Amino acid sequence: MTPGPARTLAPSAKPAHAPALLVIDMQNALVAMAYRASATVAAIAGLQRRARAAGAPVVLVQQRDEELEPGTEGWRIVPELAPAPGETVVPKAAPDSFLDTDLDAVLRARGVTEVVVTGFATEICVESTARQALSRGYDVVLVADGHTTSVRPGPGPYAAPEASVAHHNEIYRNLRFPGRRTRVLPAAEVDFTGGAPAAG
Repeated sequence: MTPGPARTLAPSAKPAHAPALLVIDMQNALVAMAYRASATVAAIAGLQRRARAAGAPVVLVQQRDEELEPGTEGWRIVPELAPAPGETVVPKAAPDSFLDTDLDAVLRARGVTEVVVTGFATEICVESTARQALSRGYDVVLVADGHTTSVRPGPGPYAAPEASVAHHNEIYRNLRFPGRRTRVLPAAEVDFTGGAPAAG
């Protein structure tokens, strides 16, 4: 049998870069105790405006527990970051925003490949959610000036808030997950247009 012409196999297509903004637990009671609260809210609000203008999904996550009862003023998302009509708010009861929630299904239904992570608190819900996003196959952008933690009452076992934010930014600058892209960017440099992320 005479061999036919060699067949060229097309490389497997990588999904297009499709970012979504994730806003974690920016609720009245939590923002009230946050370090650099007004600056963090302003950075996230700017990201929301740009994501919406680019047509990128904005997904808000809202903690519900015995201290944040649904319907109370403290439980509500701060007015500056309130969801626009049609935007999804995912309720959660654990630091990991994916645990026993619809977050993964919401992101996959929108074709999201990268989550831009913001919110409260850096070393708890932000960290737990960012790490789970990587484990579930998403690329991650941690917004350097878009996450925060609580103000500490004084010297103690916890790192100072500015140290905690800086520490986690540095961890994510050097974190490596096979097949994932992890970046730390200031809010001003986050791109929601869906273009391929720049190398580096």
